[in-house]
Parts: sequence; structure tokens; C-alpha cells
Amino acid sequence: MEPHYRPELIEPTTQHDWETGAAFLAQDTSDRPKYYCLSMFPYPSGKLHMGHVRNYTIGDVLARYHRMRGFNVLQPMGWDAFGLPAENAALANDVAPAGWTYANIEYMKKQLKSLGLAIDWSRELATCKPDYYRWEQWLFTRLFEKGVIYKKMATVNWDPVDHTVLANEQVIDGRGWRSGALVEKRDIPMYFFRITDYAEELLAELDNLPGWPERVKTMQRNWIGKSFGVEIHFPLNARHQAGGEVLKVFTTRADTLFGVTYVAVAAEHPLAQQAAVHNPALAEFIAECKQGSVAEADMATMEKKGMDTGLVVYHPFTNEPVPVYVANYVLMGYGEGAVMAVPAHDERDFAFAHKYALPIKAVIKPADAELALPLTAAYTEPGVLFDSGDFSGRSSADAIEKIALVLKNMALGERRTTFRLRDWGISRQRYWGCPIPIIHCPTCGDVPVPADQLPVVLPEDVKIDIGSPIKKMPSFYQCTCPKCGGPAERETDTMDTFVESSWYYARYACPGSDTAMLDGRANHWLPVDQYIGGIEHAILHLLYARFFHKLMRDEGLVTSNEPFTRLLTQGMVIAETFYRELGDGKKLWLNPADVEQVDGVYILKSDGKPVIAGGTEKMSKSKNNGVDPQAIIDQYGADTARLFMMFAAPPEQSLEWSDAGVEGAHRFLRRLWKAVSDHLEHGNVSAYSGGDIDDPEKALRRQLHQTIAKISDDIERRQQFNTAIAAVMELMNALAKLDATAPHARAVRQETLEAAVLMLSPIVPHICTALWAELRPGTRLLDQAWPSVDATALVQNEVELMLQINGKLRGKLTVPVNADKASLEAAALAHPDAQKHMEGRPAKKVIVVPGRLVNIVA
Repeated sequence: MEPHYRPELIEPTTQHDWETGAAFLAQDTSDRPKYYCLSMFPYPSGKLHMGHVRNYTIGDVLARYHRMRGFNVLQPMGWDAFGLPAENAALANDVAPAGWTYANIEYMKKQLKSLGLAIDWSRELATCKPDYYRWEQWLFTRLFEKGVIYKKMATVNWDPVDHTVLANEQVIDGRGWRSGALVEKRDIPMYFFRITDYAEELLAELDNLPGWPERVKTMQRNWIGKSFGVEIHFPLNARHQAGGEVLKVFTTRADTLFGVTYVAVAAEHPLAQQAAVHNPALAEFIAECKQGSVAEADMATMEKKGMDTGLVVYHPFTNEPVPVYVANYVLMGYGEGAVMAVPAHDERDFAFAHKYALPIKAVIKPADAELALPLTAAYTEPGVLFDSGDFSGRSSADAIEKIALVLKNMALGERRTTFRLRDWGISRQRYWGCPIPIIHCPTCGDVPVPADQLPVVLPEDVKIDIGSPIKKMPSFYQCTCPKCGGPAERETDTMDTFVESSWYYARYACPGSDTAMLDGRANHWLPVDQYIGGIEHAILHLLYARFFHKLMRDEGLVTSNEPFTRLLTQGMVIAETFYRELGDGKKLWLNPADVEQVDGVYILKSDGKPVIAGGTEKMSKSKNNGVDPQAIIDQYGADTARLFMMFAAPPEQSLEWSDAGVEGAHRFLRRLWKAVSDHLEHGNVSAYSGGDIDDPEKALRRQLHQTIAKISDDIERRQQFNTAIAAVMELMNALAKLDATAPHARAVRQETLEAAVLMLSPIVPHICTALWAELRPGTRLLDQAWPSVDATALVQNEVELMLQINGKLRGKLTVPVNADKASLEAAALAHPDAQKHMEGRPAKKVIVVPGRLVNIVA
């Protein structure tokens, strides 16, 4: 056996053997139970980062473990390949997005293979390939014909630099997440998925996902945002009659209705537009409002501005006039684009009323106290109504029910359930995405592309400049209407890339299917048993994938209700940051590898001058604090990178990068190699299989089988890989102390080393493959089952208890496992450590906690 650990030799050889032997091909038909383990597929940005390494190693550990437990495992991989970064890179490097993307895929695939992942590459897909998005277009046309997808004008976040619509989540502090440009509002025609039709089911089904983190389910519940309230109608005419014009608002606090002192409408609301016709100042304010973001986070933090329209509506109960304001914090796309304002009982309205000198009228007070007037802050809690007409004296909850009933009888309102969730707008005004399969005909209107004409192929040989090239390509957009045969034009918008990532997990189950989006294999593999990805995908991707699964179910493509049975959201990989000030608030971020600490001061290695420590943050290009996985693999091997990633922190927590931690992981693998090498110096031996052994061997075997039980639970149920590794390390420490000259020492050592190699193999598969070949010549690690617990090894004749004197630990007491209380008291009192620390004092009391301790009160 090679005496030294040489990962640079072991890993390529092992990976070659796996590849030539098609070791990880999943079988669509098998007698074994299925286990579908999936990590979120990467965007082919060019290189793997440490977040990728952590994500895919976690998945690989679970996949390999379940393979050893007898499951038919599917672990596929693909590429989330459409998206704006490819266009930006194409613009910067004067290349076509397709060529840039395919080159990145080729390089990143080599990197993934160098990690030793047990992936079935025969199922590889890329979302930018026509054989993939063809079926996305097919489903689009079916849903469009059914009305599940529809077209309407929508107010959107428009990035004037990237020339595209941004989702609310892509707007940060009023600016585009990628360009940094101030976002504008625009009204454009867009296609929408009716995700709101599934809001109730998406919410209810969260209760049927016990394998999901509660944090993620809470985030989705909040995003769906089911709320119960009252729709209230404010008449536009003081002499309102049934059927007359009204302004509709929705509120969860109808109990505050008598405190309304103004209503606010969105800039796009018809009342605002009407008032602006003869009011230039208002028209200018409305134009200013349209420049802002429509993202809720920005709406919450921006300065609240408004302007009186000069119009009034009338209170449904008092018939008093209520002024109508245009306010920049009201969105036309939410509800009716209007809100009732109660400054006394809403913090935002309170600040707005103070700013514009509007009345503040309190109508709710605490149940057990009076309200101090005038208010210095909004009183936002429920309570008891006053100055509220016939509703005064009622509790908030009671008043809401009564007010809703009275309004309904007056035909001026009713109880309503609303959702925060809005329909999903998927039109994007960019090139590198899936073409929307619609033809615009001047005679027939919007016509879906017939199935036999799909896919609508995106041209790949293009030159990128400002705007989408296909909008300037008559060869792409000029076509014939499939209904009337007249001249028509193709839609040149493409789909939101979240559409591609909402169903890829299902396509993995049906590789090569060219007659259907999915076939019968989908129901064999789905739902995914284990899904792994970052917490940042808790809302958008995971919610859209759940929605898409229900769409596919309702189309008869799958039979399950949910796509992912169990979800693990791994934490970020973080590292130290360093920088130098450049002036004007600018910073030059320096990579930690280029910085060292000398006499407590951080300096740049290249010039020896000080740098500033910027704290520990997520690895990112912007902070230049990333570590190249390839550099770690080249220096230490993939197994070291995998071991460090699994050992440094529990998977759901942030992992702080540590060069010392990487070196420590590598040292452990060298010790493991040496332990096997030393053991085999005298040749191979069979593992212990029974017979009388001495107490030290019994103790080691007990620890071994306790470790097997613990690690099985750590990986399968708890998914705490760091504690599993720690248990193996403790076992190896115990093995090192075993007397090698004992009669059965080599057999017990063989058993322990074999089990340690098997237990570590899902985490560090290359070294374990090599070590197994040495320990058990002629057999393959890939064919081995997970080690089983020998119950007889766990039986103890003796137990070790803590010995305390007056509550302080003074020693340890070894006694027969079945010793009674009297025997334990006698043994404790006679123990030398007890005699020493009692110093001749009598025992006042002896407390026995069975299986744990004996405490002598002296």
C-alpha cells in the first residue's frame, strides 16, 4: 500500500473508474425503493463558487448514503442557462450569449466532475436548448387557451439601462439589482399566470409539508398573505343611489371606519387622472410618482408624498365629505388602487396627516383605559370603539362583523378575503430567454403557435447591443397567422427565467422524451424526495415550482400535489473582507488570500502596507472575498474540500471560511490513510465476527456500533453532517489507543477501520474507495451496504458514573451495570477520590442518579 495520501493520484483514477463504469446511472425500473435527491441547478456563470461546492456536496452525501441503504438513487444535474447575465457578458466581450453560455457549461461541468459527485449525467439538460423549452412553450399555449395565462396592461418596474422589466424583488432601494439605475414605472402589455387562482391551495398545502423548514413555510405564508377584511364603498355623490359610482377600498380594520379623514389613490387611478386634466401641478406630481419603484420594500421605506386632488368622496355612514389624495405609496396593481386613511390608528397615515395638516380623529381606545388626547403617535391596537355612532362601545372584533353586515345591507360593502399574492407577470423585454409562443394577427388577435410548429426557436447567432436583437430581426418576427393565413408578427418578449426553473426537476425524470413534456417515468420519480438549495429561494423559486407542479397536475402530467417532499436550505459561505479607501467613498476590495497578519496588523502581501478589515460577509465578487474551489482541489484534493464543507458548520447555518480549517480537514484524511497503512503493514486480516474478546476490545466495539447508530441518525433524520464527522474522529482517536498486542486487536481494528471507511464514504468518496480496495482486496466500495449496528456489542456489563462530592466532580466510578442503590453508595464511599475530598468528614447524605452519577453530601 502507498504509505502516503496522494489525492492528486487517487481522485482522477477513481473518477475515471466511476465514469467508464456508468456507476451512477439511475434505473427507471427497479425493485429497490426510489430516492430522488436534487440540488438546485446552477446558472452557468463561468466558474463554481464555494456556495456551489457546499450545496452539491450536501446533496451528494445524502445520495451516496441512500444508495448504501439500498435505494435506487437519482441525482441529476443541469443548467439554468437563460438570463440577463449572458447578455451583459456578451455585450462586454463581444460574443453571442449562446456561445458564452455553452463554453461556461463545458468548464463548470468539468469542475463538478472534479468534486466527485455521484451524478447521472445521462439526464443532463440546459434550459436554453430548444428540446427543453419546446415543452414549456407547449404548456404555455394550452394554458393560454384555457385562460390560465392572460394578457393585460400592467404597471411594471422598468430598468432604463438594462431595458427590461424587473420583478419587485429585483428592485433594491429604488434601483435595478444589476444595473443600479433608478427604476421607472411603465405601463406595458404583459402575459400573466393566474397564480392567484391557486393561492388557497398553495397556502393550505404548506401544512402537508412536514419535511420543510418552518422558516420557509412561514415566508411563503406571509408572501401569499391571506387576510380577512371588509370591502367598503365610498360614494362619489352625496345623494348616492343604488348602482351609483363608488370608490372601493379594502381594509382589515373596518372598526376604524369612523376615524377616516382622507382616502388615498394611486397615481394611475381614474379619479387621479380625472383630477389632473385641469390641474398641471397634480399632473406633474402624478408623473413624478410614476418614476418610482412598484416594489413593496421600496414603497415601505421611501418618503411618503401626496397631493390633494380637489375631489371628495362621501363616508358611507355619516355622508360627510372625505378628501381624495393622490399618494405615492398606493399601488394601482394592489386591490382597487385606493386605501382609506385613519391617521389616529395607522402609523403611515399618522405621519402623512401631520405632513399635510390633515385631521386626526381617534375612534379606538384600550378596553381598560382612556386614550390620551391629542395623540402623540398612532394607537394601532384593537380595543373598544367610541365616537363611532351606533357601533360605539363594541369591541374591535365585534364591530368589524357588525359594520360589515350593515354595509352589506346598504349595498356599500361586504366581507372579503384577499391575498397579498399577485398574478405572475412573465413577459421580459430581453433576448436570452424562451420565446413566448404567441403570434399577433391584425385580424385574429393573439394566436397561440400550433403544437406542430413548436418550438419557436430563439436565434443564437446574434450580436448584442442595446435592446433585444430579435425585435430587429424580420426573419424572426415576420410570420403567417396559423388561423387566417394572413401576415402576422411573432411576440418578441421572452419568458421570465423562473419559468424554466419551475419544472426542470420533472424533466430530469423523463430524459429523451420527444413526444410529450413528461411521460410515465415522472410519476415514478416524483415528488423529489430531497431538495437542497439556498434560503434566498424560499419565496420565488420554491413558490413558483409548487405552482407549476399543480399546473402540470391539472394538465394530467403528474399525479402528486407537491414537487418536493423534504427541503434543506443550506446557509451561506462567508469569509473575511479587506479593503483600502480610494477616496470619494470608494473602496478597493482585496482578496483575503493576498492579505496576511503581522504583529496584529493586516497587511497586503505585495507591498507590506496596512489594509482595513471589513468584517465577515458572504463570499461575493463585489467584495472580492471568494475562494476558488479549483485552487483548493488542486492543492488539497476534492475530498478535503468536501470534508471541510461538511464539518465546519451545520448545513442550515452560515459557514465561515477558514484556511486553518481546510488544513485540519486535510490532516485528518492523512491520519486516516496512515491508520489503514499501519494496520496493513502485517497483511490483511478478517474483521471481527464473534468470540471472546477482552474488555478494551469490547469497549471499542461498543463505541464503534454506537457511532454507527449515531451517524445513521445524524445523516438520515437530523441531517447534521458535522456531528457525524466528529463521531468518526472520536472513534479514530479511540482506535489509536487500542493495544495492538491484544489477542483480537487486529480483527477488531479491521472491523473498526472498515466501518469508518464506509461511514465516511458519502462525504469523502475518493479516499474511501482507495482505502476499501486495500482493506478488502477484490471488492468495490460502490457495492457495499451501509454498516449495520451489532446490538450485542452495545450490551454493557459495567457503566461509568460521575462521582461528586458536595456537587463537584471529583472522579469517576466504574460499577456493574445492574448494581443496586446500596451497592452504588458503598462503592462511592469507598472510592479513593471520595475519601480524599471528604477529608474525614461523615457522609450526611448520598444521592444516586441511576446511570449518571453519585453525589456524596459531606
